[in-house]
Amino acid sequence: MKDISISFIIPVYNRPNEITELLQSMLEQTVKKFEVVVVEDGSDVKCDLICKQFESKLDLKYFYKKNTGPGQSRNYGYAKAQGNYCVFLDSDCVLPQNYFEIVQSALKEEYVDAFGGPDRAHSDFSILQKAINYSMTSFFTTGGIRGTSEKLDKFHPRSFNMGYSRRVFDATKGFAKMRFGEDIDMSIRILQNGFTTRLIKEAYVYHKRRTSIRQFFKQVFNSGIARINLFKRHPKSLKAVHFAPALFTIGSISLVLASIFYSAAFLLPMVIHALILLIDSSFKNKNIAIGIVSVVTSYTQLLGYGFGFIGASWKRIILNQKEYAAYVNNFYE
Repeated sequence: MKDISISFIIPVYNRPNEITELLQSMLEQTVKKFEVVVVEDGSDVKCDLICKQFESKLDLKYFYKKNTGPGQSRNYGYAKAQGNYCVFLDSDCVLPQNYFEIVQSALKEEYVDAFGGPDRAHSDFSILQKAINYSMTSFFTTGGIRGTSEKLDKFHPRSFNMGYSRRVFDATKGFAKMRFGEDIDMSIRILQNGFTTRLIKEAYVYHKRRTSIRQFFKQVFNSGIARINLFKRHPKSLKAVHFAPALFTIGSISLVLASIFYSAAFLLPMVIHALILLIDSSFKNKNIAIGIVSVVTSYTQLLGYGFGFIGASWKRIILNQKEYAAYVNNFYE
């Protein structure tokens, strides 16, 4: 495809402050020939007035709809977009100044019908946000499980930073009606339909993620549930590595119980693991405070994902309950 016109699709749910930062980063792009479609997904706290402030500065369209979840909101935005290639971003992302230029150049040089990019922590992020970013990307947590393979036929783009063409949308009919894991489901169906995916390493975004431990726990808990829901839809998608957080959770509980009833020495493996997390995060972030908080966020992530995975396995596989049965809440607040 020689002529690529790009539209950014951004679903928003009760996050007016975040959308301000994202739109400001779009305003500062080195190349500005793109469309922005903001879809308010039934929010109680709207961002319509904020979007109005940017309408004269960006090619921006704002739509409000009833709450149906992020996947359906992205589909809604795609139907309203004018571009022949859409890039999806989460509202808690901020773009580097050359993000659009990099994506546009990469697609012109080596066109692919679907791509994804990585995420990073901005220098202005809080200690907690940087610690959460470490937990989501580290080899010592579940960072290796997330779709980071560079193999063109295996890479699974994630919806906080992914794009695909109208050919893909026509073939897949867009995101499924899943509250969580809809991006992985989409990536699987993109590959099943014979399209090629690509990781554009340089097209990273600054991803804020959750802003409290409680919110982060609910996010990763739901991610664990989503993995089992994806298994029910795509049995071949569940790999041995996906059991790691559940095994970690069972192992951690067993070690704690053994330390209570037998000897504190049983906690040694957990202490060693915590020290590895502390040292690795402190070194990578050049900040021991981030390293200390990373221990908390990493255990929050592993245990949250593990509990979600185990609970969903019981409800969906053993009890054969329906897809939403495993969720305590559809959204984290």
